[in-house]
Amino acid sequence: MLSKKMYTALNKHLNTELFSAHLYLNMSSCANAMGLKGTASWFMVQYQEEMVHFMKFYTYLNSQGEPALVEAMAAPASTFTSFLSLFEQTLKHEQYITSCINNLADLAFKEKDHASGIFLQWFITEQIEEEENDREIIGKLKLIGDNGQGLLMLDNELAARVFTPPPATAA
Repeated sequence: MLSKKMYTALNKHLNTELFSAHLYLNMSSCANAMGLKGTASWFMVQYQEEMVHFMKFYTYLNSQGEPALVEAMAAPASTFTSFLSLFEQTLKHEQYITSCINNLADLAFKEKDHASGIFLQWFITEQIEEEENDREIIGKLKLIGDNGQGLLMLDNELAARVFTPPPATAA
């Protein structure tokens, strides 16, 4: 059974994950408009992953006998000035998500909610990967600078990313 505090915090984060999905969908469209088809594809995969994260929270709340409530949200950013700015904003957003997940884990510990603590471990591990990927791409973009050939090569590299749903047994 979830405490009122834990339920409220988990449901709030469910909506944060949905916001993240919408942000990455906007980023995909913006990259496409910049002519960065590979990057647009990369962000579409990111969108799909965020929808999986949203559904994990949705399913978890329902499994705990609580309704998952989708709330109205502000529109995410939809304008980005450069290839680099897309990924700098992505890293900034993922660092925010990491802090949110860490706060949820802290609350689960405080509330002695072991089930939620176990559930959140998957997300803690996921955030390590998310931030690492973003830092790697930003590093490459900084090395490339304004070199058009380098930007094209990185865009082609990003196109290789495919969506792989997590195993059904993962929390």
